[in-house]
Amino acid sequence: MSKAILSRIKPRHRPKTSSSLPPRINNLVSDVIRILKSHQSHESLQSRLAQSDVVVSDIAHFVIDRIHDPELALKFFDWASTRPFSCSLDGVAHSSLLKLLSRFRVFSEIELVLESMKVQHLIPTRGAFSALILAYGESGSVDRALQLFHAVREVHNCFPSVVASNSLLNGLVKSGKVDVALQLYDEMLQTDDGTGAAVDNYSTSIVVKGLCNSGKIEDGWRLIKDRWGKSCVPYVVFYNIIINGYCKKGDLQCATRALKELKMKGVLPTVETYGALINGFCKAGEFEAVDQFLTEMAARGLNMNVKVFNNIIDAEYKHGLVAKAAETMRRMAAMGCEPDITTYNVMINFSCRTGRTKEADELIEKAKERGLLPNKFSYTPLMHAYCKQGDYVKASSMLFRVAELGEKPDLVSYGAFIHGVVVAGEIDVALMVKEKMMEKGVFPDAQIYNVLMSGLCKKGRFSATKLLLSEMLDRNVQPDAYVYATLIDGFIRSGELDEAIKLFEVIIGKGMDPGVVGYNAMIKGFCKFGKMTDALSCLNKMKNVHHTPDEYTYSTVIDGYVKQHDMSSALKMFGQMMKHKFKPNVITYTSLINGFCKKADMIRAEKVFGGMKSFNLEPNVVTYTTLVGGFFKAGRPEKATSIFELMLMNGCLPNDATFHYLINGLTNTAPTPVLIEKNDSKENERSLVLDFFTMMILDGREPAIAAYNSIIVCLCKHGMVDAAQLLQTKMLNKGFLVDSVCFTALLHGLCQKGKSKEWRNIISCDLSKIELQTAVKYSLTLDKYLYQGRLSEASVILQTSIEDSKFSEQPDKDLKMLNLNALKLACTKMLNINALKPDTAACNNKEIIKWTFDKYKNAAHVQPHPMECKLNYRMS
Repeated sequence: MSKAILSRIKPRHRPKTSSSLPPRINNLVSDVIRILKSHQSHESLQSRLAQSDVVVSDIAHFVIDRIHDPELALKFFDWASTRPFSCSLDGVAHSSLLKLLSRFRVFSEIELVLESMKVQHLIPTRGAFSALILAYGESGSVDRALQLFHAVREVHNCFPSVVASNSLLNGLVKSGKVDVALQLYDEMLQTDDGTGAAVDNYSTSIVVKGLCNSGKIEDGWRLIKDRWGKSCVPYVVFYNIIINGYCKKGDLQCATRALKELKMKGVLPTVETYGALINGFCKAGEFEAVDQFLTEMAARGLNMNVKVFNNIIDAEYKHGLVAKAAETMRRMAAMGCEPDITTYNVMINFSCRTGRTKEADELIEKAKERGLLPNKFSYTPLMHAYCKQGDYVKASSMLFRVAELGEKPDLVSYGAFIHGVVVAGEIDVALMVKEKMMEKGVFPDAQIYNVLMSGLCKKGRFSATKLLLSEMLDRNVQPDAYVYATLIDGFIRSGELDEAIKLFEVIIGKGMDPGVVGYNAMIKGFCKFGKMTDALSCLNKMKNVHHTPDEYTYSTVIDGYVKQHDMSSALKMFGQMMKHKFKPNVITYTSLINGFCKKADMIRAEKVFGGMKSFNLEPNVVTYTTLVGGFFKAGRPEKATSIFELMLMNGCLPNDATFHYLINGLTNTAPTPVLIEKNDSKENERSLVLDFFTMMILDGREPAIAAYNSIIVCLCKHGMVDAAQLLQTKMLNKGFLVDSVCFTALLHGLCQKGKSKEWRNIISCDLSKIELQTAVKYSLTLDKYLYQGRLSEASVILQTSIEDSKFSEQPDKDLKMLNLNALKLACTKMLNINALKPDTAACNNKEIIKWTFDKYKNAAHVQPHPMECKLNYRMS
């Protein structure tokens, strides 16, 4: 260590102890303390003092300094203050009592003593002030600590101890009062003589941390450089604070540069240095850099701690790198670093987020086997997961487990449970839990009230919401911006726009800030009721109070204009949104698409739909459904059905509105030659729905049944068997029976899901031999879409079923009559179509059209219609 550094290290001041007192006084103080601790009478004290011929006020501060018991000290102090023929206790005795009370944080008594000293014109010593500032600062009462700081400056014309000052600085930074801390630090610097009596390294690091926490990292960096050498020794903690600040801000380039400078200055990085860097790079998902830091730490002989590993594992899970998280766990074990309960909590949290509650339960048991004690952070994610699944019994058992741990369920635990059941739609359960928690002495905060109010508003129970607000105000819980936004939204949902406006004006009138959320709620209300002028006025007020509109604001106004059929204004607002560099969301694009669809401008609707890709936005069910309905209304069923198939291809589940548009649109669509030509012209955009619908119509099926069946076929083709079965149920409720095509589609879907063995337990097979033959025909057609003509498991099952002896043989004439009736219906539909000669290519492909010719040959001596030949050929 250099002499320059050694010269700055001062020996600690050792105050004069009671052992340096004269023996006579020292023995007297010991006897007084012994009498107090043995709870003897006051007469014993008076007797002992009388023997020594010493006035109690002369030794009171020595007794209090050594007693280490605030209750005994207060009793002695009160007794000594009332002794007759004795001098009053001076400021030193009072100061000793203040220091003792400060150590034990007895703040009520401290204030009484200070008030008494004020009346007696006594002044606490600098040491007493320092003790008080330290106590109040560490307890979070920074405002009172600051008052005492200024009091010692005024009374003693000096600063409290550097430890007390640092405690105050730290408290101010933690409470977000960085500007006050900086001002205080500047005051301390003015009297600093380089000895470290007023400012030390820790003082500077506290202020630097405050600047970094508020995003002023460069200011913190400059402060360090300005203080370098002025009682400010090169210190790795400074670099750690700066690096951590850059990492939290996401400026990894500057963080890396700070690390290089640290090394150049000869300062060795610590585990904390690498921990901050690893945490920053983990959040950014740059795990290659994380691996490099781990290698560098190992090379420097630094042992990784479990906290750093936990951060890495948590980040890997959040980025979906499950395999890499498992690899990190193995690396952790190889380095001899044992997982703690936080490690398991990270894994439990991930399992719960992905709906794997059983796995989360198993992880809790494994943690117990390792001797780790699960805590509320172990059970709370599980509780939330069970709420989402609607299993309130298991969710409540998680709450009980927290209580069994000896950890009284707190706002976090109750809040998670209440939020979970509200999300699941069980608002009455949430209200009951709220009552139970209040009975146990845990009272809801503004956030919990907001969740409950939001749930009530969504259920349309606005009167109950008002009662909850009254309860909240009675308990003196001040509503925040989110609560007010929820109330405004509740008024709007119940159609009470005027009430929402009144509430909004009351908030503004009280000088409260509704925040972006509150303004957005009000703008949404104006747009819902078509008051676009008022919506724009509210938007301008929002800007005037320096609240920047967000993507939700713009999307709401755009949707408002669309609903008013004012596409010009909607597009202007969209332009402003883009100009201010706000990324449009799915709602924004869906609103514009809806507007163009209403105007039957499908070219621009499709163009907007294509524009979503530039922002990597995935259309939702509303987007797709809007386009499907728009194309059907525009008389373009081939485009409508291709959008539906694109929707399924992208894994988006349709809803009732989607099915409504499809069934109505298809039912009103006739399979004309022009339509078939359109669907045939673009081979890569052919619609499976339209192909099967046309085929079924030509086979003589009712349009509604053909529509339902073609949709079910498409759902099963894309693996959405559950959705297909739900639609089948709706079909049955409408009075339509399940036929061979519907059965075939469901069988294909189940086989694709790997359920070819147990299909009979899921769907029933009550088809006759003729119906099974029809099923085979449609199955083979579907094979061409799914397997390029190869035989599927479903087709094999159907063909085997035909040969099965349990199906009775149908007379050949029945089959002929069935085919003849189908032929007659198909021909009737084609009467107005000009006679076409069979397509040469179609006729030459005997394998494809063989069943067509055979059907007609067996049914009657009629030539097959060219349209039917072409349809079957096109299916290939």
